[in-house]
Amino acid sequence: MNSADLGLPVDVPSTALFTDHYELTMLQAALKGGTADRRSVFEVFTRRLPEGRRYGVVAGTGRVLDAVENFRFDADVLGFLRERGVVDEPTLEWLASYRFGGDVWGYPEGEVYFPGSPILRVEGSFAECVLLETVILSILNHDSAIAAAASRMASAAGGRPLIEMGARRTHELAAVAASRAAYVGGFTTTSDLAAGFRYGIPTVGTSAHAFTLVHDTEREAFRAQVDSLGRGTTLLVDTYDVAEAVRLAVEVAGPELGAVRIDSGDLLLVAHRVRQQLDELGATKARIIVTSDLDEYAIASLAAAPVDAYGVGTQLVTGSGHPTASMVYKLVARAESADPKAPLVPVAKKSSGGKTSVGGRKWAARRLDGSGAAEAEVIGTGAVPAELSDSQLLVQLVKGGQVVAREPLDVVRDRHARARANLPLSATQLSRGEAVIPTEYV
Repeated sequence: MNSADLGLPVDVPSTALFTDHYELTMLQAALKGGTADRRSVFEVFTRRLPEGRRYGVVAGTGRVLDAVENFRFDADVLGFLRERGVVDEPTLEWLASYRFGGDVWGYPEGEVYFPGSPILRVEGSFAECVLLETVILSILNHDSAIAAAASRMASAAGGRPLIEMGARRTHELAAVAASRAAYVGGFTTTSDLAAGFRYGIPTVGTSAHAFTLVHDTEREAFRAQVDSLGRGTTLLVDTYDVAEAVRLAVEVAGPELGAVRIDSGDLLLVAHRVRQQLDELGATKARIIVTSDLDEYAIASLAAAPVDAYGVGTQLVTGSGHPTASMVYKLVARAESADPKAPLVPVAKKSSGGKTSVGGRKWAARRLDGSGAAEAEVIGTGAVPAELSDSQLLVQLVKGGQVVAREPLDVVRDRHARARANLPLSATQLSRGEAVIPTEYV
């Protein structure tokens, strides 16, 4: 069963109002002024990576495709716009039959990107493309920020499993998107059942401190959990005294105890002590899971600790200090007239303050060195050099308004692992630095 087709309550009937007021007023003016039908090219890119980050991660593309398909102005939406006087009646009539009929190209989801990378290219009439700006940026900026943080945490974890558990730290719908993005970035499971239902991400969880506290003794709590969930369950051992809890855990579950979770204290010190105690009690296969406000730096600091898995919440769903990828959606080329055969003219904003952009419909390729590692992100507007023809990054996602490139989430996740592995080794360093490879324009 593909849960993405079920129409779940984490979705909305229409994405048309996930937009800014001025998108519709621009549309009205363009319709009246005669520019609405001009063939146009918009591109999504970021001028810079968040401070200290070495690469970005493309995430949310699958959700963008869903949003474009669901961008419909139904009777209720049109009624709202009419009541508020947002646009005039001719514009409402145009919106009533809106269906995106253009083309979308982009970096495959899970791929890495760098400053200037044309992450998404949207082509069609000015009117149909301009309306999609806000919802596309909303999704890509959020999901790419979470995926980038997840990717850094996965690198720091060095192959140890990561559990996404940030649902209680963000908006309930953002939590589902964050779980999806974290899975793309390298997390293995989530605590959020809505994310499991919507996207098929494996879900995990056993008990919280409240379960221990509702019982008269810790032993009774452990016994109830083991009787219900089996000896392979994970017991939370830091409600009272950790050493006593570990002793009780092994006594109740036996050497078949699945795992213990530590949620407070000096995790490095406590993990070593717990591992020694578990081994001495014969529970040599019991795993140690740590939680408690972890980020990539805390995870890296536990590399030498006998930790088997990490649970991450707040820092993950807030992008570990960078909650947005700062992507923009800019018109880079447009036709001189509404004639379908009119040639495209490059256009770009020219202003001070670091907000300039490069005009023209772009291609992108990643040049590799002799060992197969990425050495440059090459971007151009003309013919693709022959030596880069097999290294182009953009793929077609939508053709003539029809989605042509939906993928299972596991495919996306595997792609990111490969893309990250093909970067120079310094990409995984947590110390502050510039983009791990330069962007070159040709």
